Amino acid sequence: MATALKSFLNSPVGPKTSHFWGPVANWGFVIAGLVDMNKPPEMISGNMTAVMCVYSGLFMRFAWMVQPRNYLLLACHASNESVQLYQLSRWARAQGFLEKKEPEAQQ
Repeated sequence: MATALKSFLNSPVGPKTSHFWGPVANWGFVIAGLVDMNKPPEMISGNMTAVMCVYSGLFMRFAWMVQPRNYLLLACHASNESVQLYQLSRWARAQGFLEKKEPEAQQ
């Protein structure tokens, strides 16, 4: 067990690197998005939420392509992408973009 801990501490993605602390800090975005789920959708900024979706999508690709692969960053941004897409759908529904269309009756 001590060997595994020592190996993790000294790994290229361990807590001595920005490959660890960057994703840890980014979990704040996920937590903030989860907390905002209780707020009314009228308070959601559609522009900012869309930007957060693009940001998380770009950084998911970065986390996959960087060597060594940063699975912690990938998980963080995949979670944030999910939360932000849900928030964007709440905003779009509140703005009337996602209303259900009734099929027109044929005569």
